[in-house]
Amino acid sequence: MERLIERLIVVSRWALVPFYLGLVLALFTLLAAFLRELHSAVTNAMTFSEHQAIVKVLSMVDLTLMAGLVVIVIFSGYENIVSRIDPGGTRDWPAWLTTVDFGGLKKKLFASMAAISAVTMLKALMKLEETVSETQLYWLVVINLVFLLGYLLMAVADWFAAKAPKG
Repeated sequence: MERLIERLIVVSRWALVPFYLGLVLALFTLLAAFLRELHSAVTNAMTFSEHQAIVKVLSMVDLTLMAGLVVIVIFSGYENIVSRIDPGGTRDWPAWLTTVDFGGLKKKLFASMAAISAVTMLKALMKLEETVSETQLYWLVVINLVFLLGYLLMAVADWFAAKAPKG
């Protein structure tokens, strides 16, 4: 009975595959949004003010960072939980693609979230005179600081764990 339960638990990891496939579809959704932003930036480049152009570029940077975060989650999650990914002799794969463990994933996730938060805050600063209230800006700064503090605490905890005697 115990072996059956263990086998069921091990096989259950495949239930995550639809989640990863859903994230692949979400990646294409981000691509569509990026292309829409790019098209808007190119077709309206001559009419944009400096601030509008910067906000448009920041929006594209934000979408790019988010897409990178989704790719990291897809590859590292699938590789660490579901099944090993065989590059099949493909040389153009980044070296990290199939080697991100949970510690590395944790660091990449926090760094990406902090970067996305910072870009969102920059966009808000660029729109400060138009649509962003001081309260909204305050919360954007607080959220960004929370992400940065979390990343710092995680780095300190990892440093202490690495320094701790093994065994």
